[in-house]
Amino acid sequence: MKLKFSYNLFRVIISLSFILGSIGIASAASPTALPDPNRIRYKPLSFEPPRTQRLRLENGLVLYILPDKELPLVKIKVVVRTGSMYDPAGREGLAELTATMMKTGGIAGMSGNAVDETLESMAATFDSTVNRDSGILSFSVLKKDLDRGFDLFSRILTQPSFEEMKLTLAKDLKLEELRRIMDDPQKLAFREFGRLMHEGSPRGRVTTSASIRSIQRDDLLLCHKLFYHPENVMISISGDIDIPEAKLLIERYLGGWRSSERRPEPPPLPRQQDGGIYFLTKDVPQSIAIFGWLAPAKRDAQFYPFEVLDFIVGSGGFRSRIFQEIRTNLGLAYSTGSFYKAKGDYGLFGAYALTKSASTVKVVSRIEKILREIGQKPVSTEELEGAKKAILNSFIFSFTSAEKIASQQLMIEYEDLSEDHLLTYRPKIEKVNAADIRDAAIGLSPERAILLIVGNEDVYREVASIFGKVSRVEANF
Repeated sequence: MKLKFSYNLFRVIISLSFILGSIGIASAASPTALPDPNRIRYKPLSFEPPRTQRLRLENGLVLYILPDKELPLVKIKVVVRTGSMYDPAGREGLAELTATMMKTGGIAGMSGNAVDETLESMAATFDSTVNRDSGILSFSVLKKDLDRGFDLFSRILTQPSFEEMKLTLAKDLKLEELRRIMDDPQKLAFREFGRLMHEGSPRGRVTTSASIRSIQRDDLLLCHKLFYHPENVMISISGDIDIPEAKLLIERYLGGWRSSERRPEPPPLPRQQDGGIYFLTKDVPQSIAIFGWLAPAKRDAQFYPFEVLDFIVGSGGFRSRIFQEIRTNLGLAYSTGSFYKAKGDYGLFGAYALTKSASTVKVVSRIEKILREIGQKPVSTEELEGAKKAILNSFIFSFTSAEKIASQQLMIEYEDLSEDHLLTYRPKIEKVNAADIRDAAIGLSPERAILLIVGNEDVYREVASIFGKVSRVEANF
């Protein structure tokens, strides 16, 4: 059964398919005649999300356009090849502050307060996020205000003025945010974990109070000039807009935008480090333990086995091995599981647990055992098929809006993946077998892991006495 894509239809099609599949099998007359849900059979669904229109302007700007007339709203997403990994030494936090200030710090001919008031008058929104290896700006505006809104958006993108008073405020807010991290052990742990996993690389630098205080307006102007230009930016446009209309709008407001002559090279990719145990002392009654390994990139053939492996080990919620053992069976963790974060060129795999201080060593030992077993014993057919089915069902729901579809297709190019990455994802997950899982898990030996534990002094002494060499680390704020 092949369906023409419809957003309204898609939202209910999965649920309806289960009902429709049981017609003729169950008797509506008596509840006792209903079949076992696990034995209901129905025809497989097949759908193809619509393809976006890709354009490249003469100035190098890449666009992905996908109309959707369901709501009188237009959404724009900008992905910039920037990120904290480009921050100069001693100016960590620059990329984030630059993106933040693009909205709040005013634009040519308009103050930051005036920009806020204009956005509010149109019920338009502008947000920014900067990660380690990318920057994302998002803008939404009602159809009736599209021309006025896009004019403002284009000026925010190309002509920020970075007002001194607004910069002072933004720095003060960031300093307060850094101060509060020490009050959040989980956030603190994952911050330091990211630094350790990228040790020795600009990717591992973290923002500090000193680095924020050192940033000046000229730094923001230079950062914007280096990274915010057409050949370094990709844009998706979705919603109540026709393709010719989108082309005209882009050409009018961004066609004259010019690229920077300087284009910084990305820092080297993370390298595999020797395993080790690191301890960050914090006087709290619970501990946080995080294991980490470098893992396959999205372009790697082992990406698909790792997706399934991650689900089985810890990201699959109640059904995952770590959750079942650590929380359900032993009751030793407030939160526990695993994560697999894959980029186009590299990936990270991790396992974690939040537990009371007295059970730290036991929890760490159990996670080590689970990770050893996944590489030594084949997963059962039931466990494997259940994981693949859950992953594929979740994947379908990533296509529930034009905005998500356009964004995903943009990110395929951003991460330099094959054009058919989304179309081949499902069949490649379906082909994963028990041997693939075992082979993928070979590199996840506890001895090769970076293990960070955040806990009190009593935990440190016990960990050191049981596991041997433990390196102390200190958080720098």
